[in-house]
Amino acid sequence: MIPNLTMPKKIYFVSDFHLGVPDYESSLKREKLLVKWLEEICADAEEIYLMGDLFDFWFEYKTVVPCGYVRLLGKLAEIGDSGIKIHLFTGNHDMWTFGYLSKEVNIRLHREPEIRQFGNKTFYLAHGDGLGPGDHGYKFIKKVFRFRLNKWLFRWLHPDLGIAMGLFWSRRSRYTHLSQNDIEERDKSMIHDRLLVHSKNIAEAHPEIDYFIYGHLHFPMEMRVNEKAIQVTLGDWMTYFTYAVFDREVLSLLAYKEEAAFSDSP
Repeated sequence: MIPNLTMPKKIYFVSDFHLGVPDYESSLKREKLLVKWLEEICADAEEIYLMGDLFDFWFEYKTVVPCGYVRLLGKLAEIGDSGIKIHLFTGNHDMWTFGYLSKEVNIRLHREPEIRQFGNKTFYLAHGDGLGPGDHGYKFIKKVFRFRLNKWLFRWLHPDLGIAMGLFWSRRSRYTHLSQNDIEERDKSMIHDRLLVHSKNIAEAHPEIDYFIYGHLHFPMEMRVNEKAIQVTLGDWMTYFTYAVFDREVLSLLAYKEEAAFSDSP
């Protein structure tokens, strides 16, 4: 894989793969599709932003990491070695990465929202969990999960037990009891009632921002924050297979064209 240096460089944003669910076979199909997409965008990518929840559960013990995902991790390492910058904004399902992905895969980790400049446009980047008003229960749980002592104690569980527990609770945290229509309506409501409020507050303090980019809520959507700024929720690679690309002038929210073939595959 050799990046094409003659083409204008682009910035890619993608989120919420949740590899590992609902079962090994379907997760592997999504992983292979994701690797195919990564191979294609390397032709014109300067930076790739993974906006969280690559895995449905990820915890790095001192000498052990979850098994699997070798195709994705190998491809990301190859991309990073080629000179394309890869960033990960940790999400609520993969917040327990401590250095393995940085050391072995050459991924730059980001644990808090950041404001970045690309060309003449300013971006606010965040996974999106716990932002905006309300959701106090989750915000408390997030503090518990990120507390250093709790992470140290969890490391003392045998990996087979700890990872099994993590997968159990991560699956319970999603909308497994809801229909797809209910999930879409809930995500739309949360995007409007929480993330949009957060974006408006940030925009007041930082009027230079042009785009707000979020993962976490799985429905792909573009919304206007004010006369200047646009908010984009990236969707996921479980149902929508969507991503955003910035060509140094315009940000576009797109669906991967190979998804139809993936959906029809046996």
